[in-house]
Amino acid sequence: MRAPEAALPLLAEGLGYAAGGVAILRGVTLAIEAGPPLLVIGPNGAGKSVLLRLLHGLLPPGAGRIHWAGPGPKRDAMVFQRPVMLRRTALANLEYPLALAGLPRAARRARAEAALAESGLAALAGRPARRLSGGEQQRLALARAAALAPEVLFLDEPCASLDPAATRAVEAAIAGIAARGTKIVMTTHDLAQARRLAGEVAFLHRGRLLDHAPAAAFFAGPAAPEAAAFLRGELLA
Repeated sequence: MRAPEAALPLLAEGLGYAAGGVAILRGVTLAIEAGPPLLVIGPNGAGKSVLLRLLHGLLPPGAGRIHWAGPGPKRDAMVFQRPVMLRRTALANLEYPLALAGLPRAARRARAEAALAESGLAALAGRPARRLSGGEQQRLALARAAALAPEVLFLDEPCASLDPAATRAVEAAIAGIAARGTKIVMTTHDLAQARRLAGEVAFLHRGRLLDHAPAAAFFAGPAAPEAAAFLRGELLA
């Protein structure tokens, strides 16, 4: 069987979006290449979550275009701040989307069990997913998405409201998914988390992309003065 053609790079050109007459994104041009995680940061209201929803196809752009490389269907998935758990066991939550994807029963059971084990949730396979803690649910949502072997995984502040221990466990799961070759595109308001996870950084402010650089270069000296002020903890107008 021939391997699927690469869907990356993903190109956003002149992307704009407005809601209720208010511009949320303005002229965003961004190239997302295969490689280490891209962390999207910026103040509240900068447009980070909307950008991910546009790239994933949940929202139609009001301006500009989004182009995936390769002629085949794009292979991406998204995990939200508050993932929706099915009224099933943790294992069944992983098996269900694999069944929708057409995997035979034996193959989906094996893949679901492997994804649970990689996320440190094997012991919870038979537990109702909705009775798991917030951190366990987030790791289950990551495992569910990763089991589909996406080329790109969009994560919208997956550690919001989690305690430090749960955050570290989720970060370890994200790092493991990235190490297997999935491109992570993730929003966060936590600069320490961005420093731990990012291979590259995109900085948004008031709906505009002001900086996009390798993480080391960005944190050493961002190109945009607004980004420098953000790193110093200043409030941006």
